[in-house]
Amino acid sequence: MVNKKIKEAMKVKLTDIFPELPDYPEFDPAIRRAPKRELSLTEAETALALKNALRYIPPEWHERLAPEFLEELLTRGRIYGYRFAPRERIYGKPVDEYRGRTLAGKALQVMIDNNLDPDVALYPYELVTYGETGSVMQNWMQYHLIKRYLEELAEDETLAVASGHPMGVFPSAPQAPRVIITNGLMIGLYDDLENWNRAAALGVASYGQMTAGGWMYIGPQGIVHGTYSTLLNAGRKVLGITPSGNLSGSLFVSSGLGGMSGAQGKACVIAGGVAVIAEVDYSRIATRLNQGWIDIVARTPGEAFSLAFKAKEKKEALAIAFYGNVVDLLEYAADKEIKIDLLSDQTSCHNAYEGGYCPAGIDFETRTALLNTDKPRFRRLVDESLRRHFRAIKRLTEAGAYFFDYGNSFMKAVFDAGVKEICRDGENPLGGFIWPSYVEDIMGPLLFDYGYGPFRWVCLSGKDKDLEATDKAALECIDPGRRYQDYDNYHWLLRAKENNLVVGTKARILYQDAEGRAKIALRFNELVREGVIGPVMIGRDHHDAGGTDSPFRETANIKDGSNIMADTATHVFAGNAARGMTLAALHNGGGVGIGKAINGGFGLLLDGSPRTDEIIKCAIAWDVMAGVARRSWARNRAAIEVAGEYNRAGRGRITLPFLADDDLIKKLVKEKYVPGGK
Repeated sequence: MVNKKIKEAMKVKLTDIFPELPDYPEFDPAIRRAPKRELSLTEAETALALKNALRYIPPEWHERLAPEFLEELLTRGRIYGYRFAPRERIYGKPVDEYRGRTLAGKALQVMIDNNLDPDVALYPYELVTYGETGSVMQNWMQYHLIKRYLEELAEDETLAVASGHPMGVFPSAPQAPRVIITNGLMIGLYDDLENWNRAAALGVASYGQMTAGGWMYIGPQGIVHGTYSTLLNAGRKVLGITPSGNLSGSLFVSSGLGGMSGAQGKACVIAGGVAVIAEVDYSRIATRLNQGWIDIVARTPGEAFSLAFKAKEKKEALAIAFYGNVVDLLEYAADKEIKIDLLSDQTSCHNAYEGGYCPAGIDFETRTALLNTDKPRFRRLVDESLRRHFRAIKRLTEAGAYFFDYGNSFMKAVFDAGVKEICRDGENPLGGFIWPSYVEDIMGPLLFDYGYGPFRWVCLSGKDKDLEATDKAALECIDPGRRYQDYDNYHWLLRAKENNLVVGTKARILYQDAEGRAKIALRFNELVREGVIGPVMIGRDHHDAGGTDSPFRETANIKDGSNIMADTATHVFAGNAARGMTLAALHNGGGVGIGKAINGGFGLLLDGSPRTDEIIKCAIAWDVMAGVARRSWARNRAAIEVAGEYNRAGRGRITLPFLADDDLIKKLVKEKYVPGGK
């Protein structure tokens, strides 16, 4: 009787979508599958996980599906509800092809489906978009229910989504967000990988990776721009490149050609340099070759560097994939005394023990098998490989290479593998590492402190002409002579079409500041209003001036001790919701791992309305300037300058820091300091 009453009380349920239990799907062998996830549940917890998944399932199907779900849990480490996986290909269709009472509801369906497009997603059957574990939601039951809720969503309602679970639709106001999303927000006492794995296996936590779980991933184009900016600015910092110069004649070496890391070769070529990128999974190399983002494949370190130096001598831009382990590549370079200009790593080290890092000495297939059969051995091999990796980089940097951690927790992973000397003080990672994070040294002081970060947009019509129109409009809004950041952005957009950057929806990314974003967004909304283009979704997820609190990445250049605080990301999330963004999201982890970051992001539908103009004017500035205010308070000089300009222009009133005399403070503390106080 209880279940009968529950069924009668529910307005949206799985049987509305599936009047009969669907047949079990056939899986395309060409599509990558996620490895088995860690499963450490007790017998009682396994029963709990099963009951949790069956909450979505009508009781008449329990006897049939309970064994099926248990098998998924025991063999895959998670319950995905494969039986409910769509038979048709999922992709971000033109917005007019979706059902919905509101344009926002239809637009958000486009974003969800783009994140699960096999051309975009890393493991689409497991609902993982990128970064090994970055999930749109946990299972296919959630997917169908969320889609149905979005179809029925009204202009005065908000859908609440907690770690992939649609809590439901609740009354709100037209000016409120249509969707609010959180992912993986663990209580502090339990905010670690072990507890998260347990919670994920129970079906109560999801790792959104921010961009995936915030439905804002637009394919690897995003990281192409980020890497392009990073490499150019690294060149300016350490190679003497002029503000209008490029990486011609320079060699960049890194690893990873998967989801986000797949952009590295392409970004280096756009910046004019030569790249050698190591990758152990040939399917990822094949994808980048087909895209044209990699030019050639080398199967030995000698072949890779021979090709690289031929291109360097000719001042040609070239992207080389080395099919093999990066540790072997770097040890070869160190042994042969090969000169490398810029050196990094972009494997998923935030998830090193779950497959994000493939140890040297084994191939990719063995890695996958060990993940399923012998996790302790795999963990030992990862630690051994990370220690070798560290030693190789140390030799290369001593020979003159500039190494930077690309925000994937590589250096923290090395520390976790037992290498304490990677810490500046030889002990505590909170004091920083011997090599800089790319944010600490490059992106933070040269971009984030000025308010520049990854502003992105999706042309919901699915039409190339709309993307071309928005590219042109954005170009007209940029003054390349204003700052070197704007110069880079201008040339990025100028060549965007010829660089063939689009994967999935017709989307673009542009590292812009508050003023630039607002100007561009207002122009786009005007074009929608005039009927020149269809509606546009704009957004920003992590990796920005203020949306992320992440001491090993986005806030690595915050030196006042507040790098371990998550106040700013939370304020950005709440402020975006208060100012009327269409979607507001808050996530644990981001690209660095559970417990290491909090990310706040947004999505805003440009529908051409005057109301949207007003949201742009107040919300876009808040989203950026909240971060600039925090960076300014941390005494970051560029941020103080930008915040001061903001105050003088009468746009707001940011609290600015007075600067103390370093010599005075050092002298005083040296004279008076007593351990533990008096």
